[in-house]
Amino acid sequence: MSRPAIGNLHADAAPPEQGERFDVLLSHKGLVIERIVSTSKIASQQYVQEQDEWVVLLKGSATLDVAGEQVALHDGDYLFLPARTPHTVLTVSDGAMWLAVHLH
Repeated sequence: MSRPAIGNLHADAAPPEQGERFDVLLSHKGLVIERIVSTSKIASQQYVQEQDEWVVLLKGSATLDVAGEQVALHDGDYLFLPARTPHTVLTVSDGAMWLAVHLH
């Protein structure tokens, strides 16, 4: 029998000095849930992932380029990114916190 996974989203949530930190909270069968903590000092990097991703911005604000369209996100906004959808974080507030759900 497996143990329940217990944690706190706000524990150790200080942003890195630059970029983003990806913390896997749960990896089970074809599901991966991660917390992402961002700093405003990011290098815009395009992601094209082989899996579907649902992401919610829990805290902060961000602007993304999603397949050539700019998308502004604020606290509580979520976005579904089908597999192979190119996306880039253009700007993000310092200490922004995301929850990403990857469906493999």
